[in-house]
Amino acid sequence: MANDENRSLTLRDVSEASGVSEMTVSRVLRNRGDVSAATRERVLKAAKELGYVPNKIAGALASQRVNLVAVIIPSLSNMVFPEVLGGISEVLETTDLQPVVGVTDYLPEKEEKVLYEMLSWRPSGVIIAGLEHTDAAKAMLRNAGIPVVEIMDVDGKPVDAMVGISHRRAGREMAKAILKAGYTNIGFLGTKMPLDHRARKRFEGFTEALAKSGVEIMDQEFYSGGSALLKGREMTQAMLERTPELDFLYFSNDMIGAGGMLYLLEQGIDIPGQIGLAGFNGVELLQGLPRKLASMDACRRESGRHAAQIIAARVAGEDIESVVELTPKIAFGDTLKRR
Repeated sequence: MANDENRSLTLRDVSEASGVSEMTVSRVLRNRGDVSAATRERVLKAAKELGYVPNKIAGALASQRVNLVAVIIPSLSNMVFPEVLGGISEVLETTDLQPVVGVTDYLPEKEEKVLYEMLSWRPSGVIIAGLEHTDAAKAMLRNAGIPVVEIMDVDGKPVDAMVGISHRRAGREMAKAILKAGYTNIGFLGTKMPLDHRARKRFEGFTEALAKSGVEIMDQEFYSGGSALLKGREMTQAMLERTPELDFLYFSNDMIGAGGMLYLLEQGIDIPGQIGLAGFNGVELLQGLPRKLASMDACRRESGRHAAQIIAARVAGEDIESVVELTPKIAFGDTLKRR
């Protein structure tokens, strides 16, 4: 049969195409009731050929929930978050739950709006990046009546559950490694500052560890825009022209760190002898560079997996650990001396 333009297909269309009752079609598509294998195959074949998609919102009215998990992240252009989504999808694809993604661009007001729209669809759970939200967003999360998992950070108190790393601890560990390698004239370069709370916490942990050893940041450069190789080059050049005695540059992420590395190599500067470098995130895409940048993995895919496991278990009524702290490790690469 030909579907009328702009008319949604219905159970009746599948019923007519398969030659069985609408009730039988409904049973097959919901995988309920006792239906013969031959009938089931005929209904599924007709539905597939028609391109019929069940209206799960209508079917969910009794429970007031749909099998969607709202996943709210700051960015899709940042290579970090697709890996998080990969971990979430890996777990949810074994369940009836499906992730639906909203992007906030690191803006608290936009996060609030995205969350409001997502919750209006009555999802079965929420996975949201970070622990810092507006008061209105926190109220929505607290009163949603569904599992909520805040990811990528454990430096704070969650609304419900949280999965991630301690960014303050990550900053402290990197500072200790840099000091142990003998560097003392240290600069810090960060993007999305101060909107990226996780980068801010790494910076706080980093400076705290340096201070305990009697060392202060010699220079710092914050940029409110996003991460890019070109921006890393520009920031590195500006900082070294301003403070040429620097012997180590700690970048808030690998992308600007890679840009800084390319600039230093063009200038013929010895890495890590004259200047050492380190980034954050352990981005595999950058491993083809002339030097392997020292970094620290943020346990991105693991965060996504654990968050999805918490949502799936809670939806199924199972008890599960609600706070999961993951432990990243420093990869020294070719840009941080090992001592």
